[in-house]
Amino acid sequence: MSTVIDVKSPRVSIEYCTKCRWMLRAAWLGQELLTTFDTMIGELAIIPGSAAVFQIKVDDVIIWDRKEKGRFPEIKEVKQLLRDIIAPEMSLGHSDRKKPVEQQQEQEPKKEECKTCVE
Repeated sequence: MSTVIDVKSPRVSIEYCTKCRWMLRAAWLGQELLTTFDTMIGELAIIPGSAAVFQIKVDDVIIWDRKEKGRFPEIKEVKQLLRDIIAPEMSLGHSDRKKPVEQQQEQEPKKEECKTCVE
């Protein structure tokens, strides 16, 4: 017997490390994306992982990788990245504007390391 899985596009997936207890962060981020992009997201998956992973994909394209960036994303960063892929014409309102402090100085992000997982 074969099972057919209907994957709706775009599929947004958030893979998080269970050992690091990042499930709530992943769920909150998913809720924020569904609130902003409601009918534009075909499917949202929250995937348990390991090894300090926190990775966001749209279909099979990685749009954020905590290991690569050295930090977690700000919600506005993820919304902008997702919007640029699925709805480039959409305005994100206040999330599209930089704060005056951000315009004056671009700081090196603080590295966030997991104390539980060994990479």
